[in-house]
Amino acid sequence: MAAHILIYSIVGLLLGIGLGLLGGWILNSRIGEKSLVRAREESTRLLEDAKIQGENLKKLELAKAREEFQQERSAVEEDYQKRFESVKNIERAMNRRDAHLQQVEREQQRRLGELEAMAAQIEAKEAALQGRSSEIDAVIAEYNSRLEKAAGLTVEDAKKQLVANLKSEAEHEAANMIRRIKEEAQRTAEIEAQKIVTLAIERVAVDQVVERTTSQFKLPDEAIKGRLIGHEGRNIKFFEEQTGMQLLINNEDPNTVVISGFNPVAREIARQSLERLIQAGKIHPRKIQEVVTKVKKKVQREIQVAGEEAFTYLGLEPPHPEILKLMGKLRYRTSYGQNVLNHSVEVAELCGNMAAELGLDVTLAKRAGLLHDIGKAIDVEREGTHPQLGGEAARKYGEHEVVINAIESHHEDVEVIHPISVLVAVCDAISGSRPGARRASLTDYLRRIETLESIVTSFEGVDQCFAIQAGREVRVIVKTEQVDDDKMPFLTSEMAKKIQDEMDYPGHIRLTMIREAKAVQYAG
Repeated sequence: MAAHILIYSIVGLLLGIGLGLLGGWILNSRIGEKSLVRAREESTRLLEDAKIQGENLKKLELAKAREEFQQERSAVEEDYQKRFESVKNIERAMNRRDAHLQQVEREQQRRLGELEAMAAQIEAKEAALQGRSSEIDAVIAEYNSRLEKAAGLTVEDAKKQLVANLKSEAEHEAANMIRRIKEEAQRTAEIEAQKIVTLAIERVAVDQVVERTTSQFKLPDEAIKGRLIGHEGRNIKFFEEQTGMQLLINNEDPNTVVISGFNPVAREIARQSLERLIQAGKIHPRKIQEVVTKVKKKVQREIQVAGEEAFTYLGLEPPHPEILKLMGKLRYRTSYGQNVLNHSVEVAELCGNMAAELGLDVTLAKRAGLLHDIGKAIDVEREGTHPQLGGEAARKYGEHEVVINAIESHHEDVEVIHPISVLVAVCDAISGSRPGARRASLTDYLRRIETLESIVTSFEGVDQCFAIQAGREVRVIVKTEQVDDDKMPFLTSEMAKKIQDEMDYPGHIRLTMIREAKAVQYAG
């Protein structure tokens, strides 16, 4: 029974499945037909839309192409129009130029005709003058013949006499002209020079005129003197070894010690060291070495500061450190009692003021003036003149060529290449020759006066000469019968030239020549 039920159930299940499949197939067939119809309708619609969009796109592209073509055509037409106008302008300019050239050609033709007419007139006048000249020559020859007979002189003799008279007159006029020109030039030059020098000096403030370098010490008592000398002179010898200076005992004043040596920096170190040792009262080799070492460092710092202060005071760029050191050493160097560093600063100020008046480089002039005597910091250690040694140092440490030339030429050792070099030499002479700047010895002064007078009296025709105003003026009395008025300017020029060639002197020397003429006659 159960088996029959199972069979019936299976058969029923199979029949249900079959009927379901059949119903689904029939349903799908109907749905597929409807979808196919809808698909065909949709494709037809899409095709129509595509055709419409294609037509629209085609029309849009055609319109865009027409617009671009129109723009390009307008640009080409505009460019063509511009070129056409340019060609027309060139053509008009060429036409104007042709017209101008034709006018110039006509003007030249007219002038050529005038010149030809003038040439014909000149030729005619030359022919007439030639005939007239022949007539004049004949008349002159006749008159010359008559003059020769009347004067008893030939033409050649008369020419020679005339030339001699003209030569004498010309020499006299030339001498007068030279005298007038020289007097006028001297007046003008003196006025301008005095103005420039006065302005320059007025702007320079000189703090001190002369500095004395103390090299003598008054010892307080014999005990200090004994300690300074030491056992068998041990202390004084060690002091001399450490400083490079000599200590001398004054025989006339046994308590006075003199420091002797040529190096001014070493002399200053010895002076300060001796002061400290005397103040301390303890003098032995170890103390001497300690004090001298400290003083050397102190003096080196003072040298550095002195060099820096000089450049800062003048507003100049700092130089090479070695140049700065050399400048500082000049603080302890004197020349005829004048401090060389102060002298250099004074020369720099004078150079700057004069350069401003003359339109020269003020900074370069100051630098040249400040460094002109830098060789004096070297000549105590090396052979050579201070201009030569200073020039070598300036060249070595990269100073300007004008500065180097000013250093080397300020005593006329080399040729001057720039006006600033002349300015430095002049300002150096002004600083050294102003009253109170230097102390020259009586022997040097007398020797210079004798040399000056001997040079002047060596000229022929000089009767007497007198050097006055400390040798800054020479008055010369000449012999009347040997020197006339016309010869005096030439003679004074020769004297001045010889003095310049054979003497070294500050400033300038004025030559005044005096000629006295007397005429004595007795009546009765």
